[in-house]
Amino acid sequence: MDIKKIQSIIAEFATERDWDQFHNPKNLAIAMSVECSEFLEEFQWLTLEQASEVMSDHDKAQRVTDELADVAVYLLRLADKLNIDLESAIHTKIDKNREKYPVEKFKGLARKYNEI
Repeated sequence: MDIKKIQSIIAEFATERDWDQFHNPKNLAIAMSVECSEFLEEFQWLTLEQASEVMSDHDKAQRVTDELADVAVYLLRLADKLNIDLESAIHTKIDKNREKYPVEKFKGLARKYNEI
């Protein structure tokens, strides 16, 4: 995935519709949160087994895919507006998490770093 290219496509889409005026960090963060909630709705009230099988139902899979894409669009747009190089930020964050969660202490554990 070429993040910069996708960000360019998203920016062009917004510019063509004169939506740049609405795409400030506050609005984009709120919109992303709303889309995250819509994504979560697809899993609300499902059992663990049903949630694991959600992609085997065509209609549910399409809704999950669409909602996750909406989240990604707002994430990428927000990062673009804030001049955050997401690729670099992700690599940096993974490195930080490697230090916080060393394999020898956290392998197989679902705990936060300050709980050990």
